[in-house]
Amino acid sequence: MTDVLSLRALNRATLARQLLLERSELPLLDAVGHLVGLQAQEPPDPYLGLWSRVADFRPEELSRLLLDRRVVRIAVMRSTLHLVTADDCLVLRPLMQPVLDAELARHREHAPALAGVDVDAVLAFGREFLAEPRTGRELRAALAERFPEHEPAALAYACRNHLGVVQVPPRGVWGRTGGVVTTTAESWLGRPFATSPSLDDVVARYLGAFGPATVADVAAWSRLTGLGEVVERLRPTLRTFRDERGRELFDLPGAPRPGPDVPAPVRFLPEYDNLLLSHADRSRFAAPGRRELLGRVTGRINGTVLVDGTVSAVWQLEPGRLVVSHVPMTKRAAASVEAEGRRFLRFRATDVRDVKLVAIS
Repeated sequence: MTDVLSLRALNRATLARQLLLERSELPLLDAVGHLVGLQAQEPPDPYLGLWSRVADFRPEELSRLLLDRRVVRIAVMRSTLHLVTADDCLVLRPLMQPVLDAELARHREHAPALAGVDVDAVLAFGREFLAEPRTGRELRAALAERFPEHEPAALAYACRNHLGVVQVPPRGVWGRTGGVVTTTAESWLGRPFATSPSLDDVVARYLGAFGPATVADVAAWSRLTGLGEVVERLRPTLRTFRDERGRELFDLPGAPRPGPDVPAPVRFLPEYDNLLLSHADRSRFAAPGRRELLGRVTGRINGTVLVDGTVSAVWQLEPGRLVVSHVPMTKRAAASVEAEGRRFLRFRATDVRDVKLVAIS
């Protein structure tokens, strides 16, 4: 008989894989690899995500990895910008090409403008031009000069989705600002993309970082299709479970599955964090009604707060203070949120010192 995993058991298992039950002693590069990257639309997000996961995290260490080209910022899963290891960049980017193809095909503005375009010629030109770091304006201007009969923004978007470009520093470096400058990953890393990357291996790594999970969960994380066939190939090497709704879950045999009563400490997460974006069913992290309650918070939401493993608050940085708007919770839980908020402010090394908790009812 197949074992059934409760929502709370799934919660604790995934938190353990995500290094959120206790901060990990993994070397920083290994932690980024274990997580199969961190979502990085907002440059500070990977820093906060790793601070909440890695013991004694120092942001300058991640900046050094970026400057040394051992990690890069590139569009991969879901066609969204991620910070991944250089090795993973060369494997993940070709595997995710169907996702970027689909995004380009459904783009309301650029797809029609690319009709009738000799895309191969555009990409050949773009690959040569982007062998050196270039701004978006420089790329569009060069494309407009070379292909004056076509819309340069659409041509540039085709290059973005086909050539595998990375955003180069100083963007993404802690404490520094900079516009988006891109070059091809192969030029930046001095190595070619993998010619035969293994999707089976990547799906197994997903389970190691986000499992136990359904096939639909893997698809939500990657936005790839046809993953049922991959999981079936892997089935002999996996353990299977059922959730409380009877859906089949897959997992690595040796992956951690701590008991549902294992304590989960308060954790601050960034605005975009793969923990909350990588399952088709996110209920393992959200109690009923909390999303609606937290949806009442106005203003720019900078991120979320986990209390006992579930999303229980959102945080906002306002002039002079950190505001944490939370669902009803015990005094002990609120004190833990405030304490972690103060640690968060020390990590950010800003002049902000005040943590204000606001209960939502």
